[in-house]
Amino acid sequence: MANSFGTDILIQAQDPKHAASFYVEQLGFEITGETPRMVSLHGEHINLFIERGAALGPVLEVTVASVEEAKLRLVESGCEIVKDEPDFPRCYVRDPFGLIYNLTS
Repeated sequence: MANSFGTDILIQAQDPKHAASFYVEQLGFEITGETPRMVSLHGEHINLFIERGAALGPVLEVTVASVEEAKLRLVESGCEIVKDEPDFPRCYVRDPFGLIYNLTS
């Protein structure tokens, strides 16, 4: 199983632009992209994406060989699907310890 953590972290906020201002002013991120639903910020070691929506907490990115296989295996091991987007393909999973990650290939 050669999975890897990515450099992307996603959070949700009702006002992504307002949240992005905090990270720019307080932590030195730079806004590198903006759509009506998301603001992209890039730091030296991580990329932070702020998506419009109810807060889930931080979502880490995990790259897997097959999103579908990893999703099935993780659900059998006690994980919960938070959001499934098979068209990308990606799937948000909460593990038994509360960590949420985005499975991507």
